[in-house]
Amino acid sequence: GTAGFVLANGSMSSNQSGEGGIRRNIVEAGLVDCMVALPGQLFYSTQIPACLWFLARDKKGAPLPRAGEGSGVRARDRRGEVLFIDARKMGRMVDRTHRELTIDDIERIARTYHAWRGEKDAGEYEDIPGFCKSASLEEIRKHGHVLTPGRYVGAEKQEDDGEPFEEKMARLVATLKQQSAEAAKLDEAIWNNLKELGYGD
Repeated sequence: GTAGFVLANGSMSSNQSGEGGIRRNIVEAGLVDCMVALPGQLFYSTQIPACLWFLARDKKGAPLPRAGEGSGVRARDRRGEVLFIDARKMGRMVDRTHRELTIDDIERIARTYHAWRGEKDAGEYEDIPGFCKSASLEEIRKHGHVLTPGRYVGAEKQEDDGEPFEEKMARLVATLKQQSAEAAKLDEAIWNNLKELGYGD
């Protein structure tokens, strides 16, 4: 079967009180199926950032419970792999102190997980920089069995604006020079005003 837990973010990386060893044993036993880093301010009772752990007892391609008994539909063999989803940038602020995941956010996370598992009609899974990554057990070992999704998903891909690098740098340097000159004029005006008030040299 599969089980899900909501835990504090520290559970993904802490080495205090033997937590690192417990986490390593769970990973090496092949029980971790998916890790989801959630955005902060989701809960009314605490501001502590949380994460989702999904554990699966059998990752070798067991029949899918929701596929219907006797259907023969199976998830793909996921042994030696863990899915990481970084959802920290998702959601919207509903008031000054609380954030809420939208229906689209929840569906995107769920669809990504089901596609990675190989479930029928869930679509084709692919790694998306900055959002999700299917990592091997060897990669996780290299990170000391730390399960923070941000370590694996990488940076979000930036769209190319089509401006050549040399032209962009020349434009940015020119803008910086202009802003520096304006800042110098402003500093001079401020000092002149202070002198008139008797506070300058």
